Amino acid sequence: MLGKVLEEIKNLLREAGVDSTEDFSVPPDPSMGDIAFPCFGIAKEQKKNPAEVAKEIELRIKNYELRIVSAVKAFGPYVNFYLNTGELARLVIEEVKEKAEEYGNNDDGNGRKVMIEYPSQNTHKEFHIGHLRNICIGNTLTRLYDKSGYKISLVNYVNDFGAHVAKCLWGVITLRRGKEPEDNKLKWLGEVYAEAGNYLAEHPEKKDEVEDLQNKFEAHDPSIWPLFSRTRDWCLEGFEKIYREMGISYERVFYESELKERGQQIVDELLAKKIAQVGERGAIIVDLTEYGLDIALLRKGNGAGLYITSDLALAEQKFSAPDIDESINITGDEQNFYFKQLFKILELNGFRRKLTHIGYGLVNLPEGKMSSRQGRVILYDDLREQVRAHLTTESAERHPDWNREKLADITDTLTMAVLKFTMQKHEANKVIVFNFAEEVSFEGYSAPYLLYAVARINSLIRKSELKISHSKIKYELLKESEEKQLLILIANYPEVIKKALAQYNPSVVAKFCFDLAQKFSEFYNKHSVLNAENEELTAARVALCMAAKNTLVNALGVLSIETVDEM
Repeated sequence: MLGKVLEEIKNLLREAGVDSTEDFSVPPDPSMGDIAFPCFGIAKEQKKNPAEVAKEIELRIKNYELRIVSAVKAFGPYVNFYLNTGELARLVIEEVKEKAEEYGNNDDGNGRKVMIEYPSQNTHKEFHIGHLRNICIGNTLTRLYDKSGYKISLVNYVNDFGAHVAKCLWGVITLRRGKEPEDNKLKWLGEVYAEAGNYLAEHPEKKDEVEDLQNKFEAHDPSIWPLFSRTRDWCLEGFEKIYREMGISYERVFYESELKERGQQIVDELLAKKIAQVGERGAIIVDLTEYGLDIALLRKGNGAGLYITSDLALAEQKFSAPDIDESINITGDEQNFYFKQLFKILELNGFRRKLTHIGYGLVNLPEGKMSSRQGRVILYDDLREQVRAHLTTESAERHPDWNREKLADITDTLTMAVLKFTMQKHEANKVIVFNFAEEVSFEGYSAPYLLYAVARINSLIRKSELKISHSKIKYELLKESEEKQLLILIANYPEVIKKALAQYNPSVVAKFCFDLAQKFSEFYNKHSVLNAENEELTAARVALCMAAKNTLVNALGVLSIETVDEM
């Protein structure tokens, strides 16, 4: 809620002899007021009935002059406050106008610098919609940190070494006989990886060949290194194209191939300190059972490293910059346990810098979990083109007057909005199943519905023909319940930003966008704006619409979603 509103309510409570830290809430029904204050804590201290305490507070507050608050009434154990719609409108609309794109910002971060790492994808695999969700969540969390007063260092960590690379290279050499593609090389490598995975599952006797190949390229053997370097470059070029589309620019990129050697040295240091020990068949392990984290494998018996080997060195490298206060990385939540092991090993080794892992739910197919190894994935490129084709047809039918260039521009924006909103509208820790028909619909909980709300307000403002001067707006003319509910929602946007970051959950912002679009629709459908009773009321309602649009555009921007002027 807008800070000034809550501050007046707190002042009223203090004048009534109440100084409590209990949280305010919203009554279940607008007829019961706009803000509720619970009396359970005070009643417990005074050893009274909460409803009795609420009634006493109501009677004491009634003796004071009210400003933003128009009435106070006790409902059971709550003291409920009714807001003056006109005064609320003046505060909210003018603050939205004054702060513009910075509306909702706070300074909780106080300039502390965080390093955020994502999507941390593997080379030699396809880029699928699971990676897309990672990028969408990462982009939004980056914006949430920025709006909360943090400085951001955006980095990526590319897993370009290890068993998955060996498997793909083995497939190129053995199954494709060294034949290379002419185009779409990233997708081709993903297909080879899946083909090799299926073949090796049926022919386990070939796995020794893959291990030998891995040892060779990790040793920079000239017989395999050129193929590794060439195919890795194909992947990096493909990734870079996607990063540009998603609006990501990295300050630094770490590569596993550059960290593996230092990681092996750290494993040796852990052995020397007796933090690690030799396990079965010469493998190097750390026993974390006393911490409830089982046994962590740091090095295979044949001397080959694993992801954790390199991640030990990555943590060290990240904090080579002295101004980093915290390192954050974002992965699927199937790696939650792995990162608990990694962080505990670093702690045991004396690492004292702040590391945070944020996990998110996977994206599944209707028939079940995606698998790169089995080739059961929805590729980002394929999905983008499918969404674009559908929206192009839909938009062309709705607007036969649009020329080709305008149609392409708007459908491109809509396409990216659909992809980004779909990946973020569910709780971050929930597994999602992509439902094509639902996501491209112009109705319901979808990106097209939200962008249509923005376009509709734009159209309304263009038609108003009024030169709105906020200093002359008669906010007291805004009295309707739907106007108040819309204002309260806009006023709550700064709290939405705080809540979304505290929970590492972009869906909090996505839900706010949907709620705001719905509240605007309820207001617009019930009350005329352009044909209001008089010109002054039209001006006040247009100002309210502008505040709603600016807040919605701001919130969609946090989700890295651009809007369109018309639809």
